[in-house]
Amino acid sequence: MRTEQIQIRGEFIRLCDLLKFSGASPTGGEAKNAIESGKVSVNGEICLIKGKKIHPGDTVVYGGRTIEVAGGAG
Repeated sequence: MRTEQIQIRGEFIRLCDLLKFSGASPTGGEAKNAIESGKVSVNGEICLIKGKKIHPGDTVVYGGRTIEVAGGAG
């Protein structure tokens, strides 16, 4: 499984936006379908909420990828 770190601005990013931004999902529609189908986990638990707020320190797993979210400036 591939692990990567994604840096975000601000205090959070929505889960479906993170999947698209990171390249784990090519489209927002595919990201939403993956979340609704129970294929995405956040901090070790399946997440079915596409608008879930993901904060720095959270870990998201989808499609053989592990995404660690880091904070940035402003």
